[in-house]
Amino acid sequence: MAEIIHDLFPLIRVYKDGRIERLMGEGFVPPESDPETGVQIKDIEIDPQINLSARLYLPKNIDPIQKIPLFVYFHGGAFVIESATSPTYHKHLSMVAAEAKVVIVSVNYRLAPEYPLPIAYEDSWIALKWIASHANGDGYEPWLKDHANFNRVYFGGDSAGGNIAHHMAIRVGLEKLEGVKLDGIFLACPYFWGKDLIDGEGENLFVKDCIDKLWLFANPNGFGLDDPLINPEKDPKLCSLGCEKVLVYVAGKDPLRFRGLYYKEALEKSGWPGTVEVVEVKDEEHVFHLFAPEAENGMAMLKKLVSFLNQS
Repeated sequence: MAEIIHDLFPLIRVYKDGRIERLMGEGFVPPESDPETGVQIKDIEIDPQINLSARLYLPKNIDPIQKIPLFVYFHGGAFVIESATSPTYHKHLSMVAAEAKVVIVSVNYRLAPEYPLPIAYEDSWIALKWIASHANGDGYEPWLKDHANFNRVYFGGDSAGGNIAHHMAIRVGLEKLEGVKLDGIFLACPYFWGKDLIDGEGENLFVKDCIDKLWLFANPNGFGLDDPLINPEKDPKLCSLGCEKVLVYVAGKDPLRFRGLYYKEALEKSGWPGTVEVVEVKDEEHVFHLFAPEAENGMAMLKKLVSFLNQS
């Protein structure tokens, strides 16, 4: 049996012979209409040369010329597992599309370690520029051309995807996306971290060590645990966040919750002029809403997110 050189259980193992074994997040749901919600689903290629794609969701009973908000979603998985086509996201995003009446583009960025960071960020920005190309009618995707309201755009994601949504919003603030108005971002149990312990992070040093290793594994050429990509407080561009409102969810049993709570403080200290709300859900684990979307707390989050996406 080949020697293991990286064992990041329960997510991924890397063997000395170069083989990579993902231990979860490998499932696939075909792009078919969801029978429970009636939401239409399809997969599209954004850039075949780099294997960049996305999964689109369109709610039922949309008028042929009706424009509805656009929600761009980035999946989680510590930058090393999961995909936009995974069963983890099928139910949740179908419910969001149906209840909020939004078009969803779920970006299928490339994963580390084959494609180490910052490639996931660059893929996500390429996807956003492709999406924005539809704002002036030049794009080829009819669901976006016919139904997306580019004056009401939101980014969102869970865990690593929340991290990406945050950084894409900063890039919008700095570089703009022509024809796109970013209203807000939704971060569910966002994957932020740092070198120095804060609040209760010292409660479980084994978990801290695992999170440290995961980040350095995905971003081997970065600036360590205080890289602005993982620690927003260290980012001098934090005040450039290119939206007016932020909704953050943290889970009471999630080791990342302290960073999610601190994110609000860091944003407010930066001079960013928007509003940020943090909702802490007691007695829940990391990304609880994905594993039990129809449970009480999952439905409460859905209701809150639907309201957030429909604020004008």
